[in-house]
Amino acid sequence: MSFAFTMYRRCGPKAAQILLISVTWFCSVGHTSITSDFPRLASYFGTKTRYEEINPFLLENPLLVNRKQDLLPNTCTPLQIVSVVRHGTRYPTHKQIKKMKKMHNLILQYGGGSDLVEDLRNWNMWYEDWMDGQLVQKGEQDMNNLALRLASLFPSLFTAEKFKNCNMTFLTSSKHRCVDSTKAFISGLEQRFFGFPQGSIIGLDELICREPVVNDTLMRFFDHCEKFVVQVEDNDTAMHEVDKFKESPEMMKVLRRISALLNIPEDELNADLIQVAFFTCSFELAINNTENSPWCKLFDEEDGKVLEYLNDLKQYWKRGYGFAINSRSSCSLFQHIFQHLETAVAESKRSQKVSNPVVMQFGHAETLLPLLALMGLFKDEKPLTAENFSLQSERKFRSGRIVPYASNLVFVLYHCDLAENPEEEYQVQMLLNENLLPFPHSHQSVCVYNDLKKQYSHLLENCHVTEECKLLKVGHVSEDEL
Repeated sequence: MSFAFTMYRRCGPKAAQILLISVTWFCSVGHTSITSDFPRLASYFGTKTRYEEINPFLLENPLLVNRKQDLLPNTCTPLQIVSVVRHGTRYPTHKQIKKMKKMHNLILQYGGGSDLVEDLRNWNMWYEDWMDGQLVQKGEQDMNNLALRLASLFPSLFTAEKFKNCNMTFLTSSKHRCVDSTKAFISGLEQRFFGFPQGSIIGLDELICREPVVNDTLMRFFDHCEKFVVQVEDNDTAMHEVDKFKESPEMMKVLRRISALLNIPEDELNADLIQVAFFTCSFELAINNTENSPWCKLFDEEDGKVLEYLNDLKQYWKRGYGFAINSRSSCSLFQHIFQHLETAVAESKRSQKVSNPVVMQFGHAETLLPLLALMGLFKDEKPLTAENFSLQSERKFRSGRIVPYASNLVFVLYHCDLAENPEEEYQVQMLLNENLLPFPHSHQSVCVYNDLKKQYSHLLENCHVTEECKLLKVGHVSEDEL
């Protein structure tokens, strides 16, 4: 019961409600003894993947930092980090919960004939509409622990003095899960600096910089880009590859197998319901660390590959390389990152302290994927389509490996005292999910800052969001597919 009391102490009365739901749920499914294909399934959950699938050592020690050896040597001093972070683990959205209820009701209506179906019938539908994508306790822990690991990785940047002097910036999307993620990250820093998670020392509560600054123009740039909204977000035909794959032989094979397992007529099922059943397995794991859910026992690894591809197709065409406007809409965020780096370099050259050594920006998978595409990262030779599933088994664009819960892209700016020439005095590394990320133009893990600016000069100088997002033609998808 220690976990239960911890929930109550940390989260207050609302946790009691969640706890009662969780206890009821555990009682309903905990008796099952059927073995699932879970260990292999966990890597196919796409954007619903837990962060520990990328860094499995965190399952044993969530505060372990094992990448220090990959950073630049002691002759180079970190001056600044600028980060874009996806929120932590969350509940399903209202739309997802609605589909989950529909799928469970079909099992109650038709299902029968096996122990697995009986387990699913007895499973308590504990997800409720109020949850609607909110951050869960595990999501708070994701952010707490990320803060502690980054502070351990860059101790000269994350200091109590810098924190108290408001030399750290915390921006966030307006969505509750992002605001709460930012607050949990800040709480993790307070725990490191002052020895407790909720800073209550005299004067700390009054620090303005403890409060996240909402900036949807940067962190939800896609909502502010009319061209994207009209031609992609609200355009039914933009997801034609996704819709085609939902009717593909690969998807129909999965549907028929699940139909037979559950004794539900095929015409009562569709790809969306099969996918939400798969996602229910992912939520059970991510939220409650349940590896024995009956929902996971519905699927084998081949099903997982198909359903991952369905998710990746959507991300590719809606947030990635499918349409140029997906990535071009993130130009303002990209330029904002470089403005921070440029200011830090200028201050350093004047022998001044860097005024903003830590910049943390909290958003969504939809924030990170377009930005990474803008930079040319994780781009496959051939586009992802409904017809080439079998050819894309080794694809670079796998959303679960790129933007799991709590995913993070970190730019690290260094000053190198012993550089061979002044041109190399300032250098940059990128970390994705705390692992070094090679630059796409050089495939190297470090880049001279001025060379990086030259490499992306077309984006820094010629990508103007106002122009990019201006709607010239309404009612159809542009021909600027990549």
